Amino acid sequence: MAAAVTAALLTLTTAPASAGALPPANPYLGPVGTATMHGDAESSDATPFPGPGTGDIRADFHEQAAACPTILQGADGLPQALCTKIIDRAPKVLLLDPNSGDTLAALDLTKGSLLGGVYAYLDDQDRMVTVDGSGKLLRIKHERGGSGWRVFIDSEVDVTQAVTGHCGGNGCDAVSSVMPDFDGRVWFATDNAAAGYVGLDGVARSIVLGPGETVANSISTAPEGVSIATTHALYQLGVDGAGNPRVLWRQPYDRGPARKPGQLSWGTGATPTFFGPGSGTEYVAITDNAAPKENLLVFETATGRQICATPAVDGTENSPIGSGSSLYVASTYGYPYPQLPADAGPSQPASATFTGGMTRIDVTGSGCTVVWTNQVPSAAVPRLSVADGKIYTVTRRSLLDTGTAGTGSSGSSSGSGLGTGSAGNPTDTYKLAVIDAATGRIESERFMGGTPIHDTLQMVGTIAPGRVQYQGTMTGLFRITPR
Repeated sequence: MAAAVTAALLTLTTAPASAGALPPANPYLGPVGTATMHGDAESSDATPFPGPGTGDIRADFHEQAAACPTILQGADGLPQALCTKIIDRAPKVLLLDPNSGDTLAALDLTKGSLLGGVYAYLDDQDRMVTVDGSGKLLRIKHERGGSGWRVFIDSEVDVTQAVTGHCGGNGCDAVSSVMPDFDGRVWFATDNAAAGYVGLDGVARSIVLGPGETVANSISTAPEGVSIATTHALYQLGVDGAGNPRVLWRQPYDRGPARKPGQLSWGTGATPTFFGPGSGTEYVAITDNAAPKENLLVFETATGRQICATPAVDGTENSPIGSGSSLYVASTYGYPYPQLPADAGPSQPASATFTGGMTRIDVTGSGCTVVWTNQVPSAAVPRLSVADGKIYTVTRRSLLDTGTAGTGSSGSSSGSGLGTGSAGNPTDTYKLAVIDAATGRIESERFMGGTPIHDTLQMVGTIAPGRVQYQGTMTGLFRITPR
């Protein structure tokens, strides 16, 4: 596996110019591209590995009776999934056979908040790290014994006081996501916008970012610090001289009049994305929730100075892809989720048709420039392969929609030649789509599934070595390979 990673990283020197490069590798994470939901600590949603390509594919579906938004793969080559069971909304960890996608072993975790069963990462020992409803930071290991594989808790740290101590306890808050920084601290954010870390000494420390704010997405780390987006502002955090978390800068954004259809919370739908053509982390980006069109916001990582605010999409629940000077944003406006979080609140308007659309925006010396847009009805968080210069996602289309390979267009006008997605028709089809990152053109769409259980629900696809792609759905996961 180490050789495969090395070989893939060598392709960066000859990768297509439009694909850019990857940000710095975090030494406390597993392999670059497969250790976190968004690929790396910086949440670039880019990978060093080539995807399944534009030819015929084999899409094997594995029913789990659980939604599987997080599928990761360690240096040992074994995929791991963090899924949320349909029957009781409790998380479970799956160890998968890398050759088939079948389940080798599983471990049930304690139910907590919804996001407690979503965000996790693999550390440098291939252990899954997450915080479940028990209020403990868990490091979950797997090993093979005489009776087969098993998954078990290798270590745990109680973070309950650091999480609930700001609001009087009584289970008033819960950890939503975790990520290590470049010094080995494990940072966390909570539903109610507390943030902190567990140090190498095992002690948890935290602060409150903003009263009345919430965190509905993952967090990102870079050598410069920790980035957390709340429903009101983007924060950059570090550590003060006494070893406590501190806010380095805060940038509020336009959160709009209400949640938009196709979003799960009122505020940005984006996990912060570090990117840049130099160090790979000189900028950090999110989308706001402005109406009628959301802006892509780019800030200087070191100072918080805003570089640009560029109209991008009608609305999104996805994190931007970041690579080199380029960002790629996919619209989720109107996406027909079968169910919303209990605290999502009403949307404005009350409903909308899912039409999709994706745009590429480059950071230049004079600000930010729209390079292309298309109308791809993306039903997953797209992933960019810097090895082949392609963006991989899943399209959702009505049976009446015959559009396949349209072309992107330059500037700010809409792409042409593509049909739109439907508004929750149970006969919608799901296809693996391959998009040229340079032009925005869809190069291929290959059928994956055509029933509601195949709904990819704007989950992330993970590309692993060997041109294998894993894609979570509302009841299980796909293992996709070239045929």
